[in-house]
Amino acid sequence: MIWLIIIFFMIVGGIVSSRLKNKFKKYSLVPLSNGMTGKDVAEKMLADHGIRDVKVVSVPGRLTDHYNPADKTVNLSPDVYNKCSVASAAVAAHECGHAVQHATAYSWLQMRSAMVPAVAFSSKMLNFIFIMMFLGAGFLGWFGIDTALLVVIIFQSAITLFTLVTLPVEFDASNRALVWLNRKNITNQQNHPLAVDALKWAAGTYMVAALASLTQLAYYIMLYLGNRD
Repeated sequence: MIWLIIIFFMIVGGIVSSRLKNKFKKYSLVPLSNGMTGKDVAEKMLADHGIRDVKVVSVPGRLTDHYNPADKTVNLSPDVYNKCSVASAAVAAHECGHAVQHATAYSWLQMRSAMVPAVAFSSKMLNFIFIMMFLGAGFLGWFGIDTALLVVIIFQSAITLFTLVTLPVEFDASNRALVWLNRKNITNQQNHPLAVDALKWAAGTYMVAALASLTQLAYYIMLYLGNRD
């Protein structure tokens, strides 16, 4: 039963991701009346919030947009950086929302940033454990299945917690973006709902990821408890 749930979330995740790409493609064809590109939108939002030490740069790829708190850069894909569209404005403003969170010491962002090293380590260790199990390298013989499952649960718990902490971070960044876009008339009455829709579908990808991670954690816990009976 649990595998059916995991497969279900994989399918839903694929659907949401596909819808997000289609929405971005569709709204990329809707221009802003002010002629601002994603780069222009990002720089204006940063300036309006008094942020002078964050750079807006272009990075290769599609939907590779992100804010890097380590070097204080808003990284925009070419389709966002160079284009004047509702989609580029929404994405650029969203990433700047993270920069505003950073500048204002938003607690959920600080918590997520602090968790990154532990999550990266947990992911590597889970991959190692599963590879060892798959190859039959004696992993279970060394530690026993109970210990192995307990270790998996600990690492998966760190990953799941990270996906849950990510939700308020992403929702807040979108809210900041949409409020600013509307207040500054970057988007208008006709196209603002499109920006809302685009960011809604983007948030959906994080929601599905969090639910899928919770399901995996529940599965490992059930295996552990069942094995102890």
